[in-house]
This record gives sequence, structure tokens and C-alpha cells, in this order.
Amino acid sequence: MFILLSSDKKELLRQNFIFQVSYLKKRKSKPLSLTMSLFGLGRNQRTFRPKKSAPSGSKGAQLKKHIDATLGSGNLREAVRLPPGEDLNEWLAVNTVDFFNQVNLLYGTLTEFCTPENCPTMTAGPKYEYRWADGVQIKKPIEVSAPKYVEYLMDWIEAQLDDESIFPQKLGAPFPHNFKEVVKTIFKRLFRVYAHIYHSHFQKIVSLKEEAHLNTCFKHFILFTCEFGLIDKKELAPLQELVDSIIVPY
Repeated sequence: MFILLSSDKKELLRQNFIFQVSYLKKRKSKPLSLTMSLFGLGRNQRTFRPKKSAPSGSKGAQLKKHIDATLGSGNLREAVRLPPGEDLNEWLAVNTVDFFNQVNLLYGTLTEFCTPENCPTMTAGPKYEYRWADGVQIKKPIEVSAPKYVEYLMDWIEAQLDDESIFPQKLGAPFPHNFKEVVKTIFKRLFRVYAHIYHSHFQKIVSLKEEAHLNTCFKHFILFTCEFGLIDKKELAPLQELVDSIIVPY
């Protein structure tokens, strides 16, 4: 079951208040703090990964203010656009951290229900199954349960975000030439978590009364990926109908 997404301003402000985080370009101390669950469903604390935060005056904080303002206006299309005069890689970096935290926290509300017994493979409906490989420790794709796949994924993304050769921490440090390709891989894999949630756990989301929040987060995610061409069309197939309902009105 899919439902049409709402652009309700109150829900956008709620989303922004909880999940907006910045990528810190200039950091001298550890910026990590444990994420807490809005819904009081943080039953498995290892699910929730740390957030990065930006102090006042940093580039990350400036971009965060822009996101806050545009999301608060209720215009998601405007919220995903590159701000005038800003660097594309900086914008991709800030939003990559943002969406990582959003998906991590959303999935965290389901850890009691998405178990190896209930989800022995990482699927998105009967036609799509995802196998894990990171190209380093696991070079050949392996079949794992959905919670194990998400655990591997979140660990892998966090390692990318903490790698200063990929996401440079120092002000003025250059991004690698393949930075957008790394971001595209992150977004492709984050989409798979959304696909699994919608196909396998949507009714549970409804019972928890979280569907409006899930839909708003997904709409924001899809508009951003489409704005910057981060996910190939074939990868969107498991949720194509829902994706089309987001894109067509724009």
C-alpha cells in the first residue's frame, strides 16, 4: 500500500527540527553525539549512529540555516536546490550527512520488527533482493538478512563520512575527483533501505502513526536525488510508482 505524500508545512518543520544536521568542514574536537529517537522507540541503541554538528559561523552551519529556511517554507523543491554561489560538493556533503541520519533514525524505529527471522534477506518486494559487498572486506556480494545489510551499510557510510580523503574536514581542503560517484553509491544504498521499509514494514509504520513523517522524508530524499542525478532510474524500480507520484507534480 502506498499513499500520496503531503507537503504539510507543520510536518516539514517537525522533520527539520529532528533530523537536520550539518557536515562540518572545520573541526577541532569530536563532533559526535548519540542520536535519540523522537518516537521513544530506540530499543536497540547500536542502531543509532552519531551525528555531526557544525558550530556557529562554519560553512556547514551556514548551509544548515539555508536548509532550515527553505524547508520551513514548505517548498521542498526549493530546499534541495544548490544555493546561489555555493560549491556543489559542499552542498552534496552537507546533505549526505543529513540523509544518512534521517534513514538511520527511521530504520531505528523498526529494529524490533525487522529481525533476521522476519527479514532473512534484504528485499524490496518479491522481485528485488539486495546482497552486500563493500569492495574491501567483502568483495563478492553475499546474501544477508535485512538488519545485517543495514548494519553493514550504516557502518560503511559512517566510514566514508569519517574518511578525510573523501569528506575533507579542514576548511579549504579539496574534495576527491570521484566525490560525486561516492555520494551516488551512498544514495543508491540508502534508497534500498527506504525500499525495504515500504515493501516490508509499511503497515507497521502506519500502526506507529509514522507514515506522514516517513513519506515526507522520502519525498525530500527523492527530490534531492533527482535534482542532482544521484540514482539511476533502474535502481528506483522497486518504488517507481511512489517516485512518479513525487516527481510528476514538479
